[in-house]
Amino acid sequence: MPGNTFGRIFRITTWGESHGPAIGVVIDGVPPGLPVCPEQIQRELDRRRPGQSRLTTQRKESDSVQILSGVSEGQSLGTPISLLVENQDARPQDYDLMKKVYRPSHADMTYDFKYRRRSLSGGGRASARETIGRVAAGAIAQEWLRREFGVEIVAWVGKVHTLAAENVDPNTVDRNAVENSPVRCPIPEVSQQMIELIDQARKNRDSLGGVVEVVARGCPAGWGEPVFDKLDALLAHAFMSIPAAKGVEIGSGFSGTAMAGSEHNDHFFMKDGEVRTRTNRSGGIQGGISNGMPVFARVAFKPTSTINKEQPTVTSEGEEVVLAAKGRHDPCVLPRAVPIVEAMTAIVLMDLALQDIAQNGPRTGSLKPPQSE
Repeated sequence: MPGNTFGRIFRITTWGESHGPAIGVVIDGVPPGLPVCPEQIQRELDRRRPGQSRLTTQRKESDSVQILSGVSEGQSLGTPISLLVENQDARPQDYDLMKKVYRPSHADMTYDFKYRRRSLSGGGRASARETIGRVAAGAIAQEWLRREFGVEIVAWVGKVHTLAAENVDPNTVDRNAVENSPVRCPIPEVSQQMIELIDQARKNRDSLGGVVEVVARGCPAGWGEPVFDKLDALLAHAFMSIPAAKGVEIGSGFSGTAMAGSEHNDHFFMKDGEVRTRTNRSGGIQGGISNGMPVFARVAFKPTSTINKEQPTVTSEGEEVVLAAKGRHDPCVLPRAVPIVEAMTAIVLMDLALQDIAQNGPRTGSLKPPQSE
């Protein structure tokens, strides 16, 4: 089955290529009566769009969203919502050199081997431009989660190359602080150092990777399905589907392997009649189900593979050549990945919340121990 659709009840299908006429998404499963504001969707797309600063690709796109279906008088109808964004600054001629030459670590070669053909400009579906549809759908999911459960999702750049932002508190980190930084790091002094690192990589015609961290606050206990559709499993699936993502950690992640169980366990206690944990090394998920604490994850992104620096490679005809790629590309994907990670978090949470409502009925969000009937 082609992998262009994600979700069970809240389902999204993205479509379009990087340098085609347009790109977009079809969203199914939105309950009727949800306010759908084009301005709110546009705000999220503006956070993802290219050309925001010298730290991102200089492709000039307004990414203006059009709502084609599923919304009437500002509210969802319960029918599929179709959103479209036209491509305005495509330059397919920039990719003439790469029609037969495989960019190192890019999807050029693998798409050729899978489909026996590929979009020859801009990377086609492998381009991060595909994520426009995810961010638009995520804006709707975030609005529903906020209205129904008070869920707040905030992501930020936690690391660029070897420079990490220490002591960002997932319980209090604020989106305004994130958005005040061109690199979307909420620690001002570290943000400036990250900007300098990325700027130097850009001048060197190179690229850098790093880590985006994300927290979802306000999730009630009980979201997630046993075994294959665990909350953390679906988050990992969602995050690893983002272009350039190469690793996911939930809660303590790999650092938990250096702890004993007595150190790592999140001890339960009662606060105001509700079950809480004193620490959150589980990242808000136990047994694949949310436990009412903030859901916390990290996503590792590799350096952008397309760089304007000479590298050895081969052509589709097997000839060994040297390539310095042309085109407009991010020296670091991290700043623009932040809203994408938030969107995928929201899409997973909304889908699981709707599944939970279908099975168990509405939840109050209470963390009081359940009483036997």
